Amino acid sequence: MTIFRDFLIASTAFMTLGATMAHADAPIGKDMPEKSPVKQYVAGNDGAKASAMPGNAGLPELISVSAARRPTKVDDIGTSMTIITEKQIQTQQRRSLTDILARQPGLNVVQTGGAGGTSSIFMRGNNSREVKVRLDGMDINDGSNDTNAFDAGQFLTDGIGRIEVLRGPQSGLYGADAMAGVIDITTAQGQGRFRPFVRIEGGGYGTFNQSFGARGSRKRFHYNVEFSHYRMDGFNNIPSYIERYYGADRQQRHEGNRNDNRSANIRLGYDVTHNLDLGLTARLIQGNNHSYSLYDLQAENAYGDSGVREQTTQNEAIVRGTAHLVSFHGFFDQVLGLGYMTNRNRWTETGTSYGSPVNPDPYYYRSGRLKVDWHGTFNFRQYGQLLVGAEHFHDTFDTSHTASSTWDSGYDTSASMDTTAGYGQYQGNWKHILYGAANIRYDANSRYGNHVTWRVAPAIHVPGTGTIIKASAGSGFHGPALYQLFVNQVGAGYSERGNPDLKAEQLIGYDAGVEQKLLHDHLNFGATWYDNRVRNLIQSADWYDSSGNFNGTFDNVAKARMYGVEAFVNWKALDSLEFNLSYTWTHARDETSHTELQQRPQHKFNFNTTWTPMRDLTFSGNILYTSSWRDLSVLGSGNCSESSICARGHGYFTIDVAANYKINRYVSVYARADNLLNRQFEEPVGYLQPGRAGYGGFMLTY
Repeated sequence: MTIFRDFLIASTAFMTLGATMAHADAPIGKDMPEKSPVKQYVAGNDGAKASAMPGNAGLPELISVSAARRPTKVDDIGTSMTIITEKQIQTQQRRSLTDILARQPGLNVVQTGGAGGTSSIFMRGNNSREVKVRLDGMDINDGSNDTNAFDAGQFLTDGIGRIEVLRGPQSGLYGADAMAGVIDITTAQGQGRFRPFVRIEGGGYGTFNQSFGARGSRKRFHYNVEFSHYRMDGFNNIPSYIERYYGADRQQRHEGNRNDNRSANIRLGYDVTHNLDLGLTARLIQGNNHSYSLYDLQAENAYGDSGVREQTTQNEAIVRGTAHLVSFHGFFDQVLGLGYMTNRNRWTETGTSYGSPVNPDPYYYRSGRLKVDWHGTFNFRQYGQLLVGAEHFHDTFDTSHTASSTWDSGYDTSASMDTTAGYGQYQGNWKHILYGAANIRYDANSRYGNHVTWRVAPAIHVPGTGTIIKASAGSGFHGPALYQLFVNQVGAGYSERGNPDLKAEQLIGYDAGVEQKLLHDHLNFGATWYDNRVRNLIQSADWYDSSGNFNGTFDNVAKARMYGVEAFVNWKALDSLEFNLSYTWTHARDETSHTELQQRPQHKFNFNTTWTPMRDLTFSGNILYTSSWRDLSVLGSGNCSESSICARGHGYFTIDVAANYKINRYVSVYARADNLLNRQFEEPVGYLQPGRAGYGGFMLTY
């Protein structure tokens, strides 16, 4: 901690010195003229800015700002990635983060109970807890749950300007939880004139959404502020075969879930000089989810309870400030950041059991994360770039429940941990043929020890062919959650205790592939093979003692291997017509029990097309196919240790269509239909996903 404090003081002083030099070299007075409109695509991350000038009519050249923590052409680095733009999100009308991620290669997203339900994101067959999610440079995995996994259930796409999905171990740059990959989200930056908007949308399942805000810039100040309210009411997520099994009555068959979400998204920036800028981003989320699940139906019809309903309330705040300075005529580019995240979750269950309340007192799960970070890049021009950085995290966790009966003794557990890390990376190229980056990172954690991780990612451009050969290899780790280390819940006949001796999960992975550009970059296609091996997997260890009491804890008991193929084809047939196709084959097995890992479908296919027959009219269509997968049984014991009594999720495919029409500069109308063929499918098993539904609305802008 002392070393980090000294380093932080030194880096702050260095930035202050650089800022002073910047003011001396390039003074800007109050009469500085307003900046002219920027005619380029801009994406910011950690204070950095990446730009790509519009080229010919072919597929756009993509710039990554997270694969190497600095703007890099996607073709010039071996990392396998997908970049999702704000325009794609708006054209497809994907309102939730789960919806847009479910359609990306290498990912499988499951969500219980429709909109607002708990979600899990699996990448390349790895567990959802092994995927790091960042928002504007702030790590936002949820420390209030039992695995530290990110839950996207209440995360909307409003305000998002860019999503980068980095597949493969990324701990060499991003540390713990980035063992399977990273999902890096950037809030859209305001530019140009003041542009307010109001959007109203309604449709199936009692959907009524409103969003309003404004974005733009004025001289050195730019802003983007958006507020939204999303509501869904009346979606029944219990499959009919489960209703028949438990003898559901008419009221139970029509009992619907309700979700209410209020969010605020803010990005502010101020350009102090031409080479020093300050930034502030914030996302505030308040979600209320009322659900009636198969387990509530079971409690009522199998165990004699009545009026059982669940309610989850989530309050989340993510705030981050940055100072970005470019010194010595571009030789040194550095960012200093300070971020804070807090989660306050409350779960309660109404209803009675033999005349007494089922759960009279709520369960509380709270977490907090403070992050201080700095990184700088030395630009040696033709000799490459050297990146160095340091981070410090302070994580807190608290869970509590008041005793309510003889079997429910209540609990109150609090814990914290600190992580200090340093990392470095070299990036360069040889004769514009061989490109690549190599990094190494050291993490020191106060609970689960020290870890060194690394990654190399070369890319070879075969001259004159349009062929790019890519590869990457690296290591990753996922530290145990504070819940897994210290939870202490003890009651009559049961107990769940943490294991403070848990080790971090560790992974070694590599991938290799080839991409080809044809028809003057109008046609791009490629395929990548990947292979990941994991050890020290953390799993729950449950058993009944000689007295019949249930006991639970956590152990490092397993190892696993995940390998497969990701392939894509992108074709811009006309200036107004584009096709995108991706296919993922995943083989994921627990090498201890020699069984398939749960909720990992082997095949996934996604096809998307965008057609603009006239300037202000755009159509979008999407087909998603997912094959069957192994899952927990929801009828019977629920024990998935033996494949013979495990459930099998049925494969499915959905068709979605959307249309947008801009009537004039002030008014736009849009409509979409999801699951057009009304396919009834569960993901996960036991939870129906929404059937066919139509939505429509309008947006007013100025």
